[in-house]
Amino acid sequence: MRGVNADSHSVTPPAPAPATLLSRLVVPTGVLAAVVGAFTYVAAVDPNEPGHYPVCPLLQVTGLYCPGCGGLRSAHAFAHGDLVTALHANALAVAGYAVFAVLWTVWVVRAARGRPVRLDPGPVQLWTLGALLLVFTVVRNLPYGGWLHP
Repeated sequence: MRGVNADSHSVTPPAPAPATLLSRLVVPTGVLAAVVGAFTYVAAVDPNEPGHYPVCPLLQVTGLYCPGCGGLRSAHAFAHGDLVTALHANALAVAGYAVFAVLWTVWVVRAARGRPVRLDPGPVQLWTLGALLLVFTVVRNLPYGGWLHP
């Protein structure tokens, strides 16, 4: 008998209907829309003009640049197609934009094919990312790292 478990005589629920392509792409499209919206806002509201965005608390208190310092200026320049200025403002942020683009593309392709997306970084990847952020922060605050200042 189909749908009936012979051992307990209970009816098993039917398998869920396969998701349509459109339903599989809703979340990645929503994420992209949010990112595009954020970049559009930063492109329209210039972070180089004082008073539009808060000052980095670490920079304000210590005078040291955190890994995110210059990120808004980088996004503003990137949104306007000025890659050199974006790299100068925060090179790590520009690398992050590229990583996001690759991961988002992989996500969309896998979702379109109906395959799950699993991003599960292990300890090695997380420690490597932490070390990269630490080295970037230290180097940009040293005298010879002035080319990394926003």
